[in-house]
Amino acid sequence: MTSFDEIVPHNGVVADLRVSSKKQLLQELSERAGQLFGLDRRDVFETLLERERLGSTGVGNGVAIPHGKLPGLDRVVGLFVTLEEPVDFEAIDDRHVDLVFLLLAPENAGADHLRALAKVSRLLRDRDHCSKLRATQTADALHALINEPFAANAA
Repeated sequence: MTSFDEIVPHNGVVADLRVSSKKQLLQELSERAGQLFGLDRRDVFETLLERERLGSTGVGNGVAIPHGKLPGLDRVVGLFVTLEEPVDFEAIDDRHVDLVFLLLAPENAGADHLRALAKVSRLLRDRDHCSKLRATQTADALHALINEPFAANAA
């Protein structure tokens, strides 16, 4: 997998989403995932909440990667969102979150789910790349940026 294009559709990227809390963010993500991927938004929301109860998916540096497994999916899908204002996500470094990559996988997607999570983690651990994402104002530009090959960022 060389890009996120197969996981995040063009209309699965949102710039400057306005939410006031972690719960509202998860509700918004669930609603959008439901519409885009034909899922029940309540099922998505409950899956995300259940995962958050295990420990926050706020991984530090202003980044969250909420994720879960759902019946009815045939492949890993996702959304990428930047927030207008950072929200408290109970992240491991206590920093508020403004970059959010949602990943949803089929119930039986062991390795695919883990590979996608690892790839998202690598992308969002790169502070320079995160700075570029934060400076980007449009969904089109964000979509292009998350799909840049890593080799282009290594220079």
